[in-house]
Amino acid sequence: MDFSFSEEQTLLRNTVQSFLQDKYDFDTRSKIAKSADGWSREIWTQFAELGLLAAPFAEELGGLGGGAIETMIVMEEFGRNLVIEPFVETVVLAGGFLQEAGTDAQKEAHIPGLIGGETVWTFAYAEPQGRYNLADLVTTAKKDGDGYVINGYKCVVLGAPWADKLIVSARTSGGQRDADGVSLFIVDKNAAGVSTRDYPTVDGRRASEVTLENVKVGADAVIGEIGKALPLIEKITDRAIASLSAEAIGGMKMLNDATVEYCKTRKQFGVPIGKFQVLQHRMVDMFMAYEQSVSMTYMVTLKLDEDDAERCKAASGAKVQIGKAGRYVGQQAVQLHGGMGMTDELNVGHYFKRLTMIDTQFGNVDHHLSRYSNAA
Repeated sequence: MDFSFSEEQTLLRNTVQSFLQDKYDFDTRSKIAKSADGWSREIWTQFAELGLLAAPFAEELGGLGGGAIETMIVMEEFGRNLVIEPFVETVVLAGGFLQEAGTDAQKEAHIPGLIGGETVWTFAYAEPQGRYNLADLVTTAKKDGDGYVINGYKCVVLGAPWADKLIVSARTSGGQRDADGVSLFIVDKNAAGVSTRDYPTVDGRRASEVTLENVKVGADAVIGEIGKALPLIEKITDRAIASLSAEAIGGMKMLNDATVEYCKTRKQFGVPIGKFQVLQHRMVDMFMAYEQSVSMTYMVTLKLDEDDAERCKAASGAKVQIGKAGRYVGQQAVQLHGGMGMTDELNVGHYFKRLTMIDTQFGNVDHHLSRYSNAA
């Protein structure tokens, strides 16, 4: 099968590579992560100016008319450079919900600001008891006149410290884990009753614990059909899984290259350690894990528009491969670099931390093995 990229897609990759090489080296990224804000509004604005935030959106919405492949290209380059800014949260998740199920009024009101880099969004879905079950919700939204009143708690909401808007999943009917009765709402982070506790994550990003107490929203805040949002959530989170898979292969590529280069220069017993056959075998295994992950990432990206069962299997299959490979490549890279592989000054450990976090987002290996078998 031909996986060649089009001229426009190649140009997009070259544009992202060039910008990140000039503006987002590892030292710059470290300064951004350690800053008070934890991200760069300037970089985000430049992403918008380059059209990266518009890439997946339809032309009639002000986008560039791209799709999953364009998102994959951007995310792979972001993975190579450990980009912190909330592209998945804002563009893939929130933008995906709005483009897929938003009303014309919602699209007109929100997508231009999102594409222009003026507003940052995130998806508040995870709850402590829910583990990776997207339908396990204690957060409720009760009818109140023409609108709703939301009460609940969301944990590890990535990108929330920077967000202007939240898309919140809440139960409007049914039991705690029922597939029916799940709804989505647009909530202003500064709305009365919304409070957050912000903190850094292990991979240098920022997240929040979000509490919603009697938060009132209008009927125009509902995305999609009331009580029928779970299939939509699964569809958009599968797109996010594909995006995270692309980010992961970017990180794995950098770890492989750094490890091979280090083993060519680090000497033991008077010869480069890359001459030792046992270490050569490890590096070959790392390369194979990376190449298999690339294939799975391409596969899930191409199957995002298939029927639900095929899409779910593809997303879970990719998540299992990425989780296993990311752990193996990260562990081997750190070990082959020796003690310096554990230092903050070297980027190797930072890539490993990011790969570890990607494994836990939207379900770890065990969760997706179970999901794959249930979808089969």
